[in-house]
Amino acid sequence: MTPFGARLRALRAQRGVTLRELAAALQVSPAYLSALEHGRRGRPSPGLVHQVNEFFGLIWDDAEEMARLARLSHPRVRLDTAGLSPEATEFANRLAREIRRLRPETIAALRAALDRDAAAEAGGEARR
Repeated sequence: MTPFGARLRALRAQRGVTLRELAAALQVSPAYLSALEHGRRGRPSPGLVHQVNEFFGLIWDDAEEMARLARLSHPRVRLDTAGLSPEATEFANRLAREIRRLRPETIAALRAALDRDAAAEAGGEARR
């Protein structure tokens, strides 16, 4: 499941909207919506995200969050490590092989490490 798919499914559940009802309103097939929710389809188009936002009446921060989640929801990721260290390439390949076996807490720890590095880099740029 992708971040967008999980949020879409949660919205449907909260509002009591079936997959068929939403698909009809968005003029897409229920099979497409199901595949989108389960991560078997690529990220949704900006137009579809806009339609979802309108259907659920999402505005401002909630609508922007849906757009952000859509950008992060491509289920088949490619990493270009050209020009990076051998360690970075090895890590990217290992992560690709082992991601399905990682425990949720391990994924959370890796995400936290990336967030810390991004914050440290942003702080360093602010001081320059």
